[in-house]
Amino acid sequence: MFVSLTLASIVVLLCVLFNRVSNHFGIPMLAAFILLGMLFGSDGIFKIDFENYVFAEQICSFALIFIMFYGGFGTKWTTARPVAVKAVLLSTAGVALTAGLTALFCRFVLGFTMLHSILMGSVISSTDAASVFSILRSKKLNLKDGTASLLEVESGSNDPMSYMLTAISLSLLRGDVSAPSMLGMVFAQIAFGVLFGIAVAFAARHVFQNFQFSTSGFDAAFLAAVAVLAYALPSLVGGNGYLSAYIAGIILGNSHLPEKRTLVHFFDGVTGLMQMAIFFLLGLVSSPSLLPGVLLPAIGIALFLTLVARPAAVFALLSPFGCSKGQMLLTSWSGLRGAASIVFAISAAMSGVQLDVFHIVFCVVLLSILIQGTLIPAVSRRLDMIDENADVLTTFTDYTDEVDLQFVKLKIGKSHPWKDQNLKDVSLPPELLIVLILRAGERIVPDGATELHENDVLVLCAPAFQEDTVIRLAELTVKPDSEWVGQRISAIHDDLGSLVIMIQRDGQTIIPNGRTTLRQNDVLVLNQT
Repeated sequence: MFVSLTLASIVVLLCVLFNRVSNHFGIPMLAAFILLGMLFGSDGIFKIDFENYVFAEQICSFALIFIMFYGGFGTKWTTARPVAVKAVLLSTAGVALTAGLTALFCRFVLGFTMLHSILMGSVISSTDAASVFSILRSKKLNLKDGTASLLEVESGSNDPMSYMLTAISLSLLRGDVSAPSMLGMVFAQIAFGVLFGIAVAFAARHVFQNFQFSTSGFDAAFLAAVAVLAYALPSLVGGNGYLSAYIAGIILGNSHLPEKRTLVHFFDGVTGLMQMAIFFLLGLVSSPSLLPGVLLPAIGIALFLTLVARPAAVFALLSPFGCSKGQMLLTSWSGLRGAASIVFAISAAMSGVQLDVFHIVFCVVLLSILIQGTLIPAVSRRLDMIDENADVLTTFTDYTDEVDLQFVKLKIGKSHPWKDQNLKDVSLPPELLIVLILRAGERIVPDGATELHENDVLVLCAPAFQEDTVIRLAELTVKPDSEWVGQRISAIHDDLGSLVIMIQRDGQTIIPNGRTTLRQNDVLVLNQT
């Protein structure tokens, strides 16, 4: 067990380091995770013989829940609404059309059986949200005509359709499905997926808005459980768990939740870890020695997907909306394959399909991420689709956590110099603004004529400090027998050698000045040089 834990820790550390290296050299980080898995695999340096498809499928399916949920949670609906119809068409009819065209290519060009061709088209038909999100964010690609939102909503919502097509394909291969049962499966997948996603989201939102979590971090644990529950409940009755998780994510991500900044940071870390797990396992499970045997059909499928099937689906569905040629070409090129295709390919391998679906998909995904993903910025510039006046971060619900603003509060005491003054008469430092006043349970958005009263709590905002300089903080407790007890901060400044920026006293937080007198057991927070 200790060896396994050591290896797991080393893998995570290497994935994090690879992320920095891949960003430096312009290689998509998910490709770096795959290559790292291959390095540890049976044909790599460490020779770990890992072909447990059952374990890999369970881990990847669990990881995909969080990726799907956070794909919805991070989508800002107000920005996505104008492109929602186009995105939904791409994520449903577009996936089906891509799967059908790819199946025809596999059948009549590559010579696969018809059922194997349908399975291959279904498995590889969806685009990857994690890849698209990471590239848009890391490269800060501000795209014209709402293309960023279009890609985000489409790639975040099309995995359920691919999952449904894969389930139907595997049922056809097993010979245990008829036309009526297939229609029932499709209805159950969609209906239960939508209903449970909405129900779980509204129930969770009610809890968030009416229940106070007693311990910090429990809200994040609760939301993680909600994501899993949104997947599990519809799955129990034949519904599409991934669709349910995505819908729940959209509703909750666009709701007012307490401490949402903390939740966003938590899920950033969780989904990052899940992406590492999926793509590392893909590399680990693969056998590079088998890749030459599937390389030609994989290259053929990758080229057909990129140059024919995906563009045909995009142009057929978006042309009636009057979309520009540049937008449709960029949308076609940005159809990256990734995590969902991996999970579905592993499911196919577990079902005993004779075709080596897994290694074909492995090559297609690797080629897609390395070539398409790397060239998205260049293609965007070539098609003149970069919008210099937009900010791609505004398409995410956590945008307010990424802009360079900080909020602080200030209470007007009995002797405060601002007491009983109008706001227009208060002298504020440059770039500091009072944005809200809390008064006896009332929320007041102030203007220049607003008068400040005793016990008002002011909320001020200012530009955040985002330089590379590290602020080093330290804590120091004033002991009962310390000579500092009863002394003003100004009198002991030379002894401290640091600036006291905060005092914690009897559960209260005090922002001090030179006249502040220290007491025993005060905890001083110091800014060290």
